[in-house]
Amino acid sequence: MSQKNTIARAAWPLKRYGRVVPRAKDSGGSSAWKVLESSESAGKLELVILESGHLLVSQAQELLEGFSLLNARSFLKVHQKSDSLLFHLTLKGESRMIRLQFDGSNRSEAVDLCRKAVERLQEYLPVGTDEHCVPPPSTHTSESAPCDPQKQTPIDALQDGPDVIQESLTIKQLSKHFLGQHELSLPLAYRHCTVPPGAVEELLRLCLLDSGFPAFVEEVENNLKALTEE
Repeated sequence: MSQKNTIARAAWPLKRYGRVVPRAKDSGGSSAWKVLESSESAGKLELVILESGHLLVSQAQELLEGFSLLNARSFLKVHQKSDSLLFHLTLKGESRMIRLQFDGSNRSEAVDLCRKAVERLQEYLPVGTDEHCVPPPSTHTSESAPCDPQKQTPIDALQDGPDVIQESLTIKQLSKHFLGQHELSLPLAYRHCTVPPGAVEELLRLCLLDSGFPAFVEEVENNLKALTEE
C-alpha cells in the first residue's frame, strides 16, 4: 500500500488490557476486572490513535475497544498512573471502565510509552494523574479479579454506574454487520456518533452530489467483502 493511501496512526504496544465486568443486578457481588494479556499465542495487544481522532484497542484481528476522541471531554475521563491509563466512559447514561498497561523492555520504557500516549490524548482532553492505588489487573489471562472497594480510586468508584454489555467484536464480524450479512446488537463503544445532530442529512446530501461518491461506496463495499473472507 502506498504511503499516501495509509491512514496516519500512532501506535503503542500494550502488556495488558482490562475492563470492569459489572456485577449482576441482584447478585450483590463485587464488580471484577476481566483481563487479557499480550502473547504470541493470543496475539499482541495494541493501542492505536488515528489521525481522524479514533482510538482503537485490538488484539490480533479482534477489536476490543473503538471510539472517537472528538468531543471526548463530554463522555470520557482518563487518568495516568505510572505505566497504565484508566479510562472511564459515560455514554447515554451508561458507564464503562477500561485499563491499559503499556509494554516495554523494562518498566521505565513502559512508563515513557504511556507518557507519549498521554501527550497524544491531551490533544483531545485533559489527562489526570492519581497517586492512589489502582486495582491491578490479574496476571492470569481472561480471568476476573475482584475490585477491593477499600482500595478504589475516585475514578474506580464510578464503576457502580448502570450496567452495560461488555463485548468485543472482530473486524470480520463488523464487516458482516455493515454488509447486512450478520445481525448484531452493537456494544456501547460502537454507538457514539460524533457528528452533530442534524448534520448527518446535510453531510449525506453533499456526498450524493459528489460524482465520485458512488465509486467510493462500491470500493468500500468490496473491501468489506474482502475482510469477511480473511
